[in-house]
Amino acid sequence: MPCYSAIFQGYLRTTMSLRTTCLQLNNNPKTFLKPSFFSFHSRTQSLGSFRRLHLRHDLVTCSRPGTAAASSRSLALDWRNTALPYLQLQQISNYGRYAYQDVSSDDSDHEFGSPQPQMGASTLDNIDEWRWKLTMLLRNKDEQEVVSRERKDRRDFEQLSALATRMGLHSRQFAKVVVFSKLPLPNYRSDLDDKRPQREVILPFGLQRDVDLHLKAYLSHKDMSRGSFSDKPWSRSCAGGRIAADEVPIEHQEFFTQNSDVMERILRRRSLQLRNKQQEWQESPEGQKMVEFRRSLPAYKERDALLNAIQQNQVVVVSGETGCGKTTQIPQYILESEIEAARGASCSIICTQPRRISAMAVSERVAAEKGEKLGESVGYKVRLEGMKGRDTRLLFCTTGILLRRLLVDRDLRGVSHVIVDEIHERGMNEDFLLIVLKDLLPRRPELRLILMSATLNAELFSSYFGGAPTIHIPGFTYPVRAHFLENILEMTGHRLTPYNQIDDYGEEKMWKMQKQAQSLKKRKSRLTSAVEDVLEIADFRGYSLRTRESLSFWNPDSIGFNLIEHVLCHMVKKERPGAVLVFMTGWDDINSLKDQLQVHPLLGDPSKVLLLACHGSMPSSEQRLIFEKPEVGVRKIVLATNMAETSITINDVVFVVDCGKAKETSYDALNNTPCLLPSWISKAAARQRRGRAGRVQSGECYHLYPKCVYDTFADYQLPELLRTPLQSLCLQIKSLELGGITEFLSRALQPPELLSVQNAVEYLKIIGALDENENLTVLGRNLSMLPVEPKLGKMLVLGAIFNCLDPIMTVVAGLSVRDPFLMPYDKKDLAESAKAQFSGQEYSDHIALVRAYEGWKEAEREQSGFEYCWKNFLSAQTLKAIDSLRKQFFYLLKDSGLVDQNIENRNKWSHDDNLIRAVICAGLFPGICSVVNKEKSIALKTMEDGQVLLYSNSVNAGVAKIPYPWLVFNEKGYFDFWFHIHVQSNFLLYKS
Repeated sequence: MPCYSAIFQGYLRTTMSLRTTCLQLNNNPKTFLKPSFFSFHSRTQSLGSFRRLHLRHDLVTCSRPGTAAASSRSLALDWRNTALPYLQLQQISNYGRYAYQDVSSDDSDHEFGSPQPQMGASTLDNIDEWRWKLTMLLRNKDEQEVVSRERKDRRDFEQLSALATRMGLHSRQFAKVVVFSKLPLPNYRSDLDDKRPQREVILPFGLQRDVDLHLKAYLSHKDMSRGSFSDKPWSRSCAGGRIAADEVPIEHQEFFTQNSDVMERILRRRSLQLRNKQQEWQESPEGQKMVEFRRSLPAYKERDALLNAIQQNQVVVVSGETGCGKTTQIPQYILESEIEAARGASCSIICTQPRRISAMAVSERVAAEKGEKLGESVGYKVRLEGMKGRDTRLLFCTTGILLRRLLVDRDLRGVSHVIVDEIHERGMNEDFLLIVLKDLLPRRPELRLILMSATLNAELFSSYFGGAPTIHIPGFTYPVRAHFLENILEMTGHRLTPYNQIDDYGEEKMWKMQKQAQSLKKRKSRLTSAVEDVLEIADFRGYSLRTRESLSFWNPDSIGFNLIEHVLCHMVKKERPGAVLVFMTGWDDINSLKDQLQVHPLLGDPSKVLLLACHGSMPSSEQRLIFEKPEVGVRKIVLATNMAETSITINDVVFVVDCGKAKETSYDALNNTPCLLPSWISKAAARQRRGRAGRVQSGECYHLYPKCVYDTFADYQLPELLRTPLQSLCLQIKSLELGGITEFLSRALQPPELLSVQNAVEYLKIIGALDENENLTVLGRNLSMLPVEPKLGKMLVLGAIFNCLDPIMTVVAGLSVRDPFLMPYDKKDLAESAKAQFSGQEYSDHIALVRAYEGWKEAEREQSGFEYCWKNFLSAQTLKAIDSLRKQFFYLLKDSGLVDQNIENRNKWSHDDNLIRAVICAGLFPGICSVVNKEKSIALKTMEDGQVLLYSNSVNAGVAKIPYPWLVFNEKGYFDFWFHIHVQSNFLLYKS
């Protein structure tokens, strides 16, 4: 073991030391985990530390806002020893909590049944009493909530909850406790859980401070031995590091080293060369044809107005309908104008795209329109690959690449224009970039910022930049006829039943039917709840009885694989020629539907149908097929995510099928839990999808939901900044030295919830990325340079320090992409057996991943990689992505000074499974879950969420017993209706 192992000795001790006590569990798990199993250090908490009094009598309590202690203790009054009447209050000064005495002498655990339609006198009296209690709560400014453990209150909770809602209060039932509060309530309250585990996972006192000191000493030692590491966050731009050379889009460093006269002559000569080259192309026969084509686009009519506005204003907002040419033409107009004015060599344009496929496809198209090879004056840069040269003056890149450029060059020296495209999507990186650029503009008055949106909400962005001018480019599309679900059923004659709407994700249909029926009985999903009231009052009297019966069975939670299949058959058989674009929610849905369609006798016939997939991470070689026209007599069907709404344009699309949903990350700050689930799209997104069908001729759009549901959609999508965890963003704010995190984010276009910011900051402090004063630690500075989540970045740093880098890079890369283990619907048992063989007796998905990757690399060396993947149900594409990520991780760590070229040193301890587990454990901390092996099942529970469930694709999902008392999990997400199991297909678990 290396001498510097003391850096994380506390983490290593945790694999050897464990003290536990018994754990009881709830019966209503609401959360899924993506865990990793480890032994972990713990200490048993005394019952007294919770100040919980287990008395015969139940109690009702109130608590003061903001008092953490109050939330972890219960107060009781013995009615037999006091003269207070039943509803008399007693002030508890220390915790600001009121207690209502419960005089019930029956402590039976029997619960009352569902409330009857007719309320008895007992229920009515109870409601009157609670009306008074809640009124008193509202009048008392010092109190936060009312807590009751009475059985009659649990019996009447539905009526009491309705009463509280009418009074503007929040309510929730936690097992045998009901709570009414002035503020929203979380899904779980550990202070109200009598079965909460009486143990806690902790780090040794002062360990994090020691970690930071040892890490700084270790890096200083590396600095002296290599002479390349600096403690400053922009150090990698010095010493000719790979990151600086690879990620600075336009290089002008050579100009800054020479006197102004020499610089001017060089720039003048290059500018004239660029102008001559441009004139030659425009005067050539091919160039003239291209010029004529470009002039036919709607954007050309606004060319002069655009250039004048950009010249006279520092910020310009452009809105234009999809297909108007704004993405390909506006950057060209700026570049051509600068080249014509002999300023081409000093011109440097960066155009950001939200997705890598967009940056690559647009750059290729623009280069073709300029008659050049990609990498000359037009280039692109995305993670893992790029193409640009010395004369590149227009660079298309992802937003993340520009943000990383800002890490090494906060003033964007040498950049003349920044174009931020697709700002209407309101991605987190885009909103963050707007704050940074808004602060940068006063320091760079010559810099020009152009914001481009595909929707008509340009005024929002204009007002954010002090009333910047707006220009709208009207698009030209052919008329598109919209068919909603009621029309589709009437037109095709398809009949919906409770059993033909179950989407096949590769598991037994009977099991899915049972799970769906059980879920429907227990609770309604978010999708169902959102449209239930609308469907009840909808009027479908103008449609046939068959259609009305089908609509009564419509399941909003289903994507509708069978309905999509039926609609596609209708198009192939009866509709005119033209490509079909099918909008799905994500990669899992695309894969599952593609598998289903490929075995269909008509849709799976390659002589009649060309079936393609379109998603953000697909390789460039495959994405080109999407834009090519198929052979005569073959109908092209493209299964795509929402990226096809605006980021790319497939010109020959005539028909669109819209499922009405998109996989969207939401974040519950109150419960500190992210969730990636399908949700209804906005009206703006639905219009964008519909418009895809009218590019070359009149089109048809099939919306797989009723018109009344569309009318309830929000106008625009909620910004990502308001619905995702903010840990990585907060780390970037500190690395860019942008000031206080809360104050900086308050300047956003739409600031996130304060609780979300506080949760992120607290997490970064727990993992050691920030100190108590919110300053970056040495660890935090290194994490900010890694393009992964902080916890995964921490894992990489530790893997480098402890010389077990290769397996850790594989684990981190595997957690950063989709699961490479495939689960075909007709071979699920064989696929599970293959995955279990990789795990062996380790009870570990991560160990299985490492072994599968290593086996694939060996097979690749023997030229049998394809056979290896086919035999072991592995995705070759995902394994290649993992391999590419590993290479990037190595160069990033090398530039940070954490590793060197000596392969033997950096993998000296890669054979030590205990060390590998300790490193993963240290990275994923504080995601700790307790494991209790029951007689016939395994129960899991966290301190924050209560009982949780294991993800079904883990190698541990089918085991009868896990011989370890703890697990460390990577992610957790809500269990929201049965298909949530499938949506979370990339959740991984681990053991120790």
